[in-house]
Amino acid sequence: MDRDRPIGVFDSGVGGLSILRALRAELPREDFVYFSDAGHAPYGEKGEAFVSNRSLEIAVDLLEQHRIKGLVVACNTATAAAVHLLRARHTRLPVVGVEPALKPAAALSKTGRVCVLATRGTLSSAKFHGLLTSLRDQADFVLVPCDGLAAAIESGDEVAIRELCRRYTVEVCCFGTGPGEIDTLVLGCTHYPFAAEIFRELLGPSIGLVETGQPVARHTRRLLEAQGLLNPQGSGQVHWRTTGSTEALRTAVRRWLEPGTPAPAETPPPLRLAA
Repeated sequence: MDRDRPIGVFDSGVGGLSILRALRAELPREDFVYFSDAGHAPYGEKGEAFVSNRSLEIAVDLLEQHRIKGLVVACNTATAAAVHLLRARHTRLPVVGVEPALKPAAALSKTGRVCVLATRGTLSSAKFHGLLTSLRDQADFVLVPCDGLAAAIESGDEVAIRELCRRYTVEVCCFGTGPGEIDTLVLGCTHYPFAAEIFRELLGPSIGLVETGQPVARHTRRLLEAQGLLNPQGSGQVHWRTTGSTEALRTAVRRWLEPGTPAPAETPPPLRLAA
């Protein structure tokens, strides 16, 4: 039956594991296929046309190879570049994107000032600017492009991660709970939640951190339920795909996901971009 088919989740690398973690908590009976396009990461520093083409290719692969019943675009840059194209191309497929959680952050902030950390690809996208414009009367948003941070998290370079987190928060923004200070931080890339402990250490417990995993997981549940596609009896398995190093993905799964999650053992054939 259609409800027995897996849900596809893809990202340019391991950042989407933060979304997968939330999805598995919300939908423990569902099976998933996680596609890490690490051979072409990071998306946030590539052009929109490249990311759009890559997203369309991956969606076709997941449909043909795994017959997915839903697709979660677990990457802010890919969502901004391609989610509208994916929905237009695959009209019967529930497609869920992610975007920086500006609205929840504005509601959380007491000072009315919010810092948004994201890739340049996300911050420069029309989709993001539309969201930002719609919320300008709710908070003052300070936008910080975080070059290199997703790549450092992808590689697991602790020294680089810590230095970049410090550079893009402590050295750029004035955080605090007083008038005119920034009291809320949006982790606007799916990689960044894996550096949350470092941000908390740098900024202190009074600064609110906002990410997108739980809202995305709840929205995915609602879409599948509306179409009668929830699987009440699945085993919660994850099938892994990567265009990069299987060992790197295996290491990331062991590090970032909950204990007991089976690590990947296979690598797919490389995908070719359409001409």
